[in-house]
Amino acid sequence: MTEQRISPARRVRRGRSAAVGALGALALAAALAPTAVAAEAGPAVVGGHDATEEYPFMVSLQQQGQHFCGGSLIRPDWVVTAAHCAAAVEPEDVTTRIGSGDRTTGGAETGVAELVVHPGYDQAAPGDDVALVRLDRPVEQQPISLAADSGAPGDPTRIIGWGVTCDDREQCPELPTRLQELDTELVADDRCADFDGATELCTDSPTENAQGCNGDSGGPQLKGEPGRWELIGATSRDGDESPICGTGPGIWTDVTAYADWIDQTTS
Repeated sequence: MTEQRISPARRVRRGRSAAVGALGALALAAALAPTAVAAEAGPAVVGGHDATEEYPFMVSLQQQGQHFCGGSLIRPDWVVTAAHCAAAVEPEDVTTRIGSGDRTTGGAETGVAELVVHPGYDQAAPGDDVALVRLDRPVEQQPISLAADSGAPGDPTRIIGWGVTCDDREQCPELPTRLQELDTELVADDRCADFDGATELCTDSPTENAQGCNGDSGGPQLKGEPGRWELIGATSRDGDESPICGTGPGIWTDVTAYADWIDQTTS
């Protein structure tokens, strides 16, 4: 685990805009203008199914009521997400819905007080695609704990999100209202292209033609079992050269590699 230093210059506060390009098939949210409504969200779960349980830590990041990225509640007033989700928006333009399996109703609704993009984030380079969201108030939903380590190739994991549910947007133009889940597994680092093995997780699914996609960005990758989930990843981007989400592996930021930075920032 490498120790990271916090750079106040990379904190996103009121009055600061950052226009960031897309990071591949899972990063469409980053292409939004800072004040635009997120009409098209960054990575959804292709080949998944409706969530089979409650995930009280699941977060929908929204602009004007429209979901654009996912996140995970890790403290009563802090959420971890992808840097490419946070770098393109202003705190005052973002709201959250936390702990509901329906992105349009239920759970807790909050505003955002601060967005903290990791100081090492560079849209043109792999790694450091992680950010923290400070809510404008604590919520009562149960946060998820970071795992001590992310695991090894072959270990089972699970991804959840509200991203698109098929590769053909003409067939599924609307994001799902119900939270989707997909069982996945960690795979060897060399399965992913443009990949930082020290801070990222190469992930595939035993289910054919199934993977995270547009609208899932920032959402959690989990290990464990129902009722005992731990957080290991945040959805980052596609893992191969194919523009089709459902084929090949995907890349998740290994949030366990950023435990020190997260602790320092949220303390």
